Amino acid sequence: MKILSLECTAGPASAAITEDGRVIASSFVNVKLTHSQTLLPMAEGLFAAARLGLSDIDGIAVTAGPGSFTGVRIGISAAKGLAAARNLPCAGVSTLLSLAFNYRDTDCIVCAVMDARCSQVYNAIFEISGGKITRLCEDRAVLCEELAENLKKVSQNGEKRVIIVGDGTEVFFPFAENIPGVCKSSPERRYQNAVSASLAAEDIFKNNLSVTPDKLLPVYLRLPQAERELKKKQEVSLGK
Repeated sequence: MKILSLECTAGPASAAITEDGRVIASSFVNVKLTHSQTLLPMAEGLFAAARLGLSDIDGIAVTAGPGSFTGVRIGISAAKGLAAARNLPCAGVSTLLSLAFNYRDTDCIVCAVMDARCSQVYNAIFEISGGKITRLCEDRAVLCEELAENLKKVSQNGEKRVIIVGDGTEVFFPFAENIPGVCKSSPERRYQNAVSASLAAEDIFKNNLSVTPDKLLPVYLRLPQAERELKKKQEVSLGK
């Protein structure tokens, strides 16, 4: 099954074409351009380089969140548009789960973190053993201090190797650097990427859990800032 995958939930953006776990083509950028300027041109470049077209694709995968609200919306919109053109099935992948696939060949605990600002990260924790990824908690928005306390238990006083992965690594690591067994991911495996998203999507397609383009939805773990501020003003006006 050929999958076109898209990822732009944070600063970097990437696209990939895979087939049954094999990478046919991929592209990754981490520059100060908006994802609306980079994502679709990258996909078009992959088609040209691989001498393929949308008619050769069997499914579309996209990281559906958590992440930046703008980035998630752009990724979802691009995936829906491409899929609708040929009525292709879609797989919305947890961005945090896709990060665990960066270390799928390493027996360890993956602590996936994305910068959520306000001393928080989006987080999920996974255990990897023999190539099998087991989720240890649901996707969540959590205070850095609270997550650090959680990792003290997860690392079992250094008996378990815990790798911090994701664009929130530099934000969170100072809270955890003195915990035995906890370390940063290597730079080449740190960021969200479309190849890992595609690998995570394979199970969705194999288990017939994909959706039609119109059913593909973003996943937000909290309200956008504008909505949070509006809600706060409304509560103040109501005297709550």
